Amino acid sequence: MSTDNTETNTETPSEVKAEVKTEAEVKTEAEVKTEAEVKTEAEVKTEAEVKTEVQSEVKTEPRRQDVVYIGKKPLMAYVTSTLIQLANAKSVSIVARGMSISRAVDVAQIISRKTEHTGYSIGDIKIDSVPMESKDGRTRNVSTIDIRVDRK
Repeated sequence: MSTDNTETNTETPSEVKAEVKTEAEVKTEAEVKTEAEVKTEAEVKTEAEVKTEVQSEVKTEPRRQDVVYIGKKPLMAYVTSTLIQLANAKSVSIVARGMSISRAVDVAQIISRKTEHTGYSIGDIKIDSVPMESKDGRTRNVSTIDIRVDRK
């Protein structure tokens, strides 16, 4: 009887540990697969629908090619952008509102004064006031300016 017991238990302790590790690895692979399969196609579609809904809520007018909108970038970035557009178009509008109006005036002045020999001049200047809603929900008027720079 003792010979039968020794023949059935031929595995060493290291072989038993190796089998346990592989079983644990199989379990973790199965868990990873189920976590990855959590997002179904329906959920992905709903995320895409949410993105399109958010984009449709933001109502912006399409940007024209001959307009440079002034913001908070360095002054020379707008001068360069305007000069590049003037190379392709006969005239370009420099548009700003609020605190950026002074930067728009500076851009137009740099283009007309520093590049006198290339033939750029300031054309029509339009000033206006646009009602906007502030963060606290009140409506207030914001000044805007549109400076036309022409190529001779």
